Parts: sequence; structure tokens; C-alpha cells
Amino acid sequence: MKSPPFHGLLVLDKPGGLTSRDAVDRAQRWFPRGTRIGHTGTLDPLATGVLVLCLGSATRLTEYVQQMGKTYRAGLLLGATSDTDDADGTVTPRQDVTPPEATAVTAALGGFLGEIEQVPPAYSAAKVTGRRAYDLARRGDVVALAARRVRIDAIDVLAFAYPRLELEVHCGKGTYIRSLARDLGRRLGCGALIATLRRTRVGPFRPEDAVPLDAPADVARARLRPVAEAVAELPRLDLDAPAVARLRHGQALPLSGIPRAERLPGEADEAAVFDPAGQLAAVATIDRRRACLLPGKVLAG
Repeated sequence: MKSPPFHGLLVLDKPGGLTSRDAVDRAQRWFPRGTRIGHTGTLDPLATGVLVLCLGSATRLTEYVQQMGKTYRAGLLLGATSDTDDADGTVTPRQDVTPPEATAVTAALGGFLGEIEQVPPAYSAAKVTGRRAYDLARRGDVVALAARRVRIDAIDVLAFAYPRLELEVHCGKGTYIRSLARDLGRRLGCGALIATLRRTRVGPFRPEDAVPLDAPADVARARLRPVAEAVAELPRLDLDAPAVARLRHGQALPLSGIPRAERLPGEADEAAVFDPAGQLAAVATIDRRRACLLPGKVLAG
């Protein structure tokens, strides 16, 4: 008898020492062979914390989970640098540095708030001419990565006693906490690296939502979360069956005929569309120039 397909989201609390791929491989054992599973944001082996997996049809929505805000708790070691920007690399203590005052640390951190240009670590999954940067770095090649625009919403100092600095960082997609530590060390003139790192939030998902990696398969399957949670941060539109059918057939819908469409946030360019049964039917594009809703990612009914 063929096993039923599994669709939805699964939250893990990744332990240290595992790659994100390792965690996915372990989760794969809970589900039938051929079940599509992908993670929504890499955590380094040193890092622990929230790792959201998408299964089945939810794998088409990974980008929306990746775009969700994240919170990290980071333990920094000042007065040293590392080729990987964390304690897993080759650590080089800095000699004859002046320990910064707490006021200098706070002032320096303030310069990283908002939208900033950030260069990913040389040992990262960022690509250089089609190759992963960490593959080139491990081979001994010089890795030159371009700066990327990222967003850091808040940085709170939880504790500071040189050379240890504990931070909580609230940020957007693509932010490297290792790069933040490296760049902070440069600004302070003493060097810095990540000693510990834990992701405590991805959008609405937190460690208490996680399935333990040693859980039995029936427990993991029962903890599968609805596909719709992947688009929890998109504005929601509830449409009647004929309108949903039109979207599924590739047709545009005039915004004037959609209930509560006027309440869509002005900056929104996509919306999550739900059918009369409350099931996610599609992610639609909002075309304000043509005043219509266009089918984007349509899910099977």
C-alpha cells in the first residue's frame, strides 16, 4: 500500500556539530522514500537553533520562509581573528590590542543598524563564478566576494566583559552573523570572531516548536505544520471557489472584484490566496498598474 504524501513545514532545533544537510538527512528517515524535503536557511556546523524544513508542495514556498526575519544569540570573542570568522577555523590571537570600552562597543554596533553592505565570509555558501566560496577557500584559492545589501533591525548587548561579548541580533534575509563579528572587530581595532551562535527565531518559528532529531517517525509526522505557515507574513485574501478556479487556470482577477482588496498594504507585491475551505490555493502577484491579481505560485487543489 502506497504511503500518503506529506506536505507542510517541520521545525528542527539543530544541534552543534551537524551541517544543515545532515539535519535534513536525519529528518528524511521519518518520511517515505521520495518525499521532497528542503531547508530554508543554512546554519553553520558550529551554530544551533531553529531550522525550518519544507516538505512536499511546501518546497515551492521556501523563499517566503527565507525572507522572514530572524533572531540570533551570538557569543563573540574579541582580541582574535579566524579564517572562517568563527571558532571552527584557525584562530589567531591579536597581540598588543587595547580592550575597547563598553561605550565604544555600543557606538560601533550602532553603525551596523539598518540596511548595510556586508561581505559574506570566505568560508560560506555564497557563490563565486558558480562555485561555493567554501570549496574555493578550502582549496587555498583567494576568495573575493562582492558586498551584499542586508538588513539589521536591532542589536542588543546582553553581556560584555572583555574579551567576551554576548549579543542578540534581529535581522533580515542573508545576514551573516560571522561577518558582523568580523566587521565589528575591525571597527574596534581588536579583531573578533563568533565563539557560539544560536538562531532563536525564524519568523513565527521558535525552538519550542521543534521536533527532536531523536523523535520517532509518528511523532515527527504528527508535528508537521500547515503549508500555509510558509506564507504567514504575506497579506491574506480569501476568495470564492470561482475566483480560485480562475487563478488556477492562469487568469487574472480585477482587484475591484476582490473583497477587502483595498486593505492590501500599499507596499505589498504578493498575497496569499485562500479558498473557501481555508486552504492555501496560491501566492498571487499584485499588479497595481493594471489593478489586477495575477497567478504566481498555484498549488494543487
